[in-house]
Amino acid sequence: MSGDARQAAPVPPGEEPASRTAGRAGAGTGGQADAGEGRTGGRWLMQRLIAANETWTLLALIVLGAFFTIRAPGRFFTLDDFSLIAQNSAALLVMAVGQTFVILTAGIDLSVGAVLVLSGVVADLYYLHHGGNSASWVTIAVGAVIGLATGAGWGAVQGFLVAKARIVPLITTLAGFGAATGASYLITGGADFRTVPARLVNTIGLGGLGGLPWLIVISFATAIVFGLILAYTRFGRYTYAVGSSPVAARRAGIGVDGHLIKVYALAGMLSGLAGILSLANFDSTTIAGHSFDNLSVITAVVLGGASLFGGRGSMLGTVIGVFIPAVLLTGLVIINVNQYWQDVAIGVVLAAAVYLDQFRRRLRERT
Repeated sequence: MSGDARQAAPVPPGEEPASRTAGRAGAGTGGQADAGEGRTGGRWLMQRLIAANETWTLLALIVLGAFFTIRAPGRFFTLDDFSLIAQNSAALLVMAVGQTFVILTAGIDLSVGAVLVLSGVVADLYYLHHGGNSASWVTIAVGAVIGLATGAGWGAVQGFLVAKARIVPLITTLAGFGAATGASYLITGGADFRTVPARLVNTIGLGGLGGLPWLIVISFATAIVFGLILAYTRFGRYTYAVGSSPVAARRAGIGVDGHLIKVYALAGMLSGLAGILSLANFDSTTIAGHSFDNLSVITAVVLGGASLFGGRGSMLGTVIGVFIPAVLLTGLVIINVNQYWQDVAIGVVLAAAVYLDQFRRRLRERT
């Protein structure tokens, strides 16, 4: 073929080559496709946000805060008020982190408040005999480790009874609650220890980091660390797997019994940490002050989207859920609601949380 024959046909003036027109048409089509994909992606993201349990939990918290702000303008949800709520919720948040792991395995731990008290009592007993108010940081650290070990050991025993003795978690941890409470009264003789190292109280209880109280820093750091463990590690994946189907988890090679013991030990250890925070916060043991912590913690975890049937939940949801009862109680106090009605309100919120969990489960089964 000659060179002249290989040349493109001439294009009449005012017209564009077909290839250029086709290219521009293709570009236009691609742009429309990209735009369509962008709209589809945005719609998908919006649907995910709407469907996420954390979204509705956060919305409920915002509505609750707005209600009390309107009822008590200038007195509720100020910066100081929010800081106080977060400090008062620090021990609850730490316990709720451990409870999240337990509930994800389709278990429950009713002993968390009693283990908090027992761990604090054991730690403070060590402080009493090793320097008291003037105890050094080394002594404080050793006492804290003893408190954490007490909680972890108590949780491990409960986990063993659940995993090996096949006693249902409700009964096991209810028995653990009673035993831990009794042990605390036996050790203290029924009266709180009031000798807590001054360094612990002044630093962790009253001090802060960059203006942020240490109680808040420690509790949120705990939630972040264990949230990452839950989301990105094998331990977290095993926790979800055991809660979703223990039989399938065993077939996949997961040591279900051993994992359950670890989970309950973790919940106990974090209750022990909450006990140390409580010592620092109140400058005393509080043997009669945590009878309803188990209800508050379970309420927070379930409100955050965790299913009591196991296998579903997130640490973000738990963090948001912790603040709903806390904001509710603080708001009721500010608007001068009788204390007994406050207890009723927590019970109603717990019942509503369980109902929502069952409602979500029925919806998933239908789809």
